[in-house]
Amino acid sequence: MTADDLRYPVGKFTFDGDRSPSARAAHIDVIAALPAQLAEVVRGLTPAQLDTPYRPDGWTVRQVVHHVPDSHMNAYIRFKLALTETSPTIRPYEEALWAKLSDVRDVPVETSLALLDALHARWVALLRGMTETEWERGYVHPEQGRLIPLDEALATYDWHSRHHLAHVTRLRDRMQWS
Repeated sequence: MTADDLRYPVGKFTFDGDRSPSARAAHIDVIAALPAQLAEVVRGLTPAQLDTPYRPDGWTVRQVVHHVPDSHMNAYIRFKLALTETSPTIRPYEEALWAKLSDVRDVPVETSLALLDALHARWVALLRGMTETEWERGYVHPEQGRLIPLDEALATYDWHSRHHLAHVTRLRDRMQWS
């Protein structure tokens, strides 16, 4: 897999096991920066450009922009469940089907960008306020059949943020959209 891989432009997710406060801070900084970065990378795109897939058989830019807050809302709720319940089992969702619903098709991307901005303000405040003891918690993901520690979940959403941002930025570069 190379940087030219259209499906995984930043590589596939792997957790390096680093649970240090400095690693957490770096992951949180990526999550905190995403709303402004995503808004900037889609600024000025035409409807036709928003409806362009980032790769053959991939989602359109519009679907990616709406997907990110959908995914991160689920992440935020998973963190809150893990912080308030003992090893809760979370509920997965069919993200590919969500990307085909009418709100993705009919709602302007600016609505999801505003949602992402507000959501990340809350989520980042939660993340930055967590104690060492709280970072030891986690949730069970039924598709993975194991407890996901919150440090690993945090690293996943750092990757997820960079992953989808790269889908759009690399498409813009390939298409030479200024």
